[in-house]
Amino acid sequence: FSSRFSDTGTKPPESGIFGFMINISALLGAITMYIRYLLIEKQNESSHFISSSCNMFSLCIGLMGCTGMGIVATFQELAVPSVHDIGALVAFGSGVVYITLQSIISYKSCPQWNTYFVCHVRMAISLVSCIAFIPMIVFASRISMTKIDWTPGEKDYTYHFLSAICEWTVAFGFIFFFLTFIRDFQVVSLRISTEIHED
Repeated sequence: FSSRFSDTGTKPPESGIFGFMINISALLGAITMYIRYLLIEKQNESSHFISSSCNMFSLCIGLMGCTGMGIVATFQELAVPSVHDIGALVAFGSGVVYITLQSIISYKSCPQWNTYFVCHVRMAISLVSCIAFIPMIVFASRISMTKIDWTPGEKDYTYHFLSAICEWTVAFGFIFFFLTFIRDFQVVSLRISTEIHED
């Protein structure tokens, strides 16, 4: 955890692979968010558990986060640090807001469309990510230099180390949160295939 997320892709050829994979991840994230949006819209037709505008707002916040990921991938940490940091802030900030909104939406759709266990798991991930996000920003803002190779005892090393831990915590929080959508999406695919067979 001594390296920040972006440190893994600052030097060629790793930077090219990092940028490519981050862009693919942003695209897949956007597709997942859009499918989730359509799923909630469909469920909402019969249950009316949330306003359509709130669902759309959540999608827009999520897509902002994906755009931030694209900025992170395009503008490398050492090349254009200010733009890179803005992209990271948008990506992580929007991501935390998105998963929190989705957790709230999940609770509102209970018990018809979600189990309370899944809702609790999603909210727990959201809370951990929110808690990690704040010190991540605070510690990162106290680092006075932009560099890759850090050694213990160096100036700002502690801030860098703590910021890195928080950053990876939030990043893994997003991954685990998206994994909770698997069951929801399986139901959708089963319903679609059933309708095709009936026709």
